[in-house]
Parts: sequence; C-alpha cells; structure tokens
Amino acid sequence: MTSVSRALSFNAAAAQYAANRPSYPPSLFSTIEEITGRPLAGARVADIGAGTGIGTALLRERGADVIAVEPGDAMAAEFQRALPDVPIVRGDGNALPLADRSCDLIAYAQAWHWTDTSRSVPEALRVLRPGGALALWWNTTALDVPWAAAQDERIAHWCGVAPNDRARPDTIRAGRLAGLSDLPYTRRLLRWSRTVPLDTHLANVTSHSAFLVLGEARTQEFLAEERALLSEGFPGGVVEETYVVDLLVVSKPRLQA
Repeated sequence: MTSVSRALSFNAAAAQYAANRPSYPPSLFSTIEEITGRPLAGARVADIGAGTGIGTALLRERGADVIAVEPGDAMAAEFQRALPDVPIVRGDGNALPLADRSCDLIAYAQAWHWTDTSRSVPEALRVLRPGGALALWWNTTALDVPWAAAQDERIAHWCGVAPNDRARPDTIRAGRLAGLSDLPYTRRLLRWSRTVPLDTHLANVTSHSAFLVLGEARTQEFLAEERALLSEGFPGGVVEETYVVDLLVVSKPRLQA
C-alpha cells in the first residue's frame, strides 16, 4: 500500500473523520504567534491538506484570512459543509495552487508527512512571503499513559505496522525535518487532553489510515476486542485521551526571494 493510497483512503471516512478526530488546544496557536512574532489576526494563511477543516476553523477563530488546499473529494465536501464561507481549492503540497509570495503562514495539520519534501519544501518557500513561516503540527498520543501505550501496541499488531517510537518525547520523529534542517526552525511540545465517550474514541482510532486500508471485517474484529478491553478499564464509558502536539515552525529568511 503506497503512501498516496493511504492518504487518499481518508475520502472513504470523511464524515467519521470530521465527527471524531480531536481538535487542537488554544496554546498551539498562541505558540505559533509567539514563535513567528506576529498575530494570526489579519495574517494570510494557507492550510494545506485541510481535510474537513478542523485546523482551518481554529485559525479563522484567531482572525486569520485562511485559504484551504485539499486533494480529496469527500474531505473537501465535508469541509465545505462545515465552513461554507472559507475558500478551498483542490491540490496538494507538492504543487501548491497558490501565487508566489502570497502567504504569511503555511499550515500543515497532520498532513506534512503525506508530501514529497523534495517538492513540498521548495513549494512552501515559493508561496511564503519573506519573513513568513511554515507551521507543521501533529497530535501524537502521549505514550507515557500506560493504557494508551498498550493500545498502541495492539493497533500495531492488528494493522501490521510498527508501533510508535517510544523514544524520548523531545526526539524529532524521523522524516519530519526532511528537507528543512538547513532552515531556521523552532520546535515545541504541547500536552493537552480531551474526555470523550468510548464510541467516539474508537471511531477516532479507526479513522486513521492504517485501519482505512485494513478492511471492514478486520476493523470490526478489532473494535469488538478493543471495546471489551476498554470497557473494563473505563466502566463509565468515558475515555480521557491525552495528546502531545508536536509543533515545528520553520522560518523563511527575510532576504530570501
């Protein structure tokens, strides 16, 4: 299964994604403002791989002038239902459908790893104004929470993938700085949590690409076993999910064309 196939698999579960994926904490956007040295209010921002608009909506709440870029038909349709007044264009980070030097900030929420950085890095630098910034972030599971770490191992087993790296939390995951390490960057880790019904938690888990390409029968088997296990640990039917937002802000030099 190629990375392109996995990326496009989200189209089959766009509504599930929109309803159950976690959002992001307010501290994320305050931190971006702190690092870049400018408010989001009034900034021209492109949200790339915008999906159903989870990140876009929060950027708009901060007063940013946002344009979204999304390759998937179903994801774009969910986006337009949620944010009908926000412009969205079809495309991806490897060939941005945006003018040169047109943005103060380019944002990738959970999407940078789907790009070919040999193409997406020069594209971001082309579209950014001098002094602009590229903000990349991911909600990562806090694996120092024992039940979450155990679940991660089970997911890896079911889906035939490697479990998430248990390295120190300040270690940057392989590939996230590919093509960017020669540019000035700042990294922050922001811990937050949300409390959701068990059904929402399970729907969130199975909205990830590893399950979307696994097949319905195997996914249902996983859900039956996982529901039984978590019902013992969370008898009230409510789960606290703990995340660490991994944020990278890369600055475009002011003198760069």
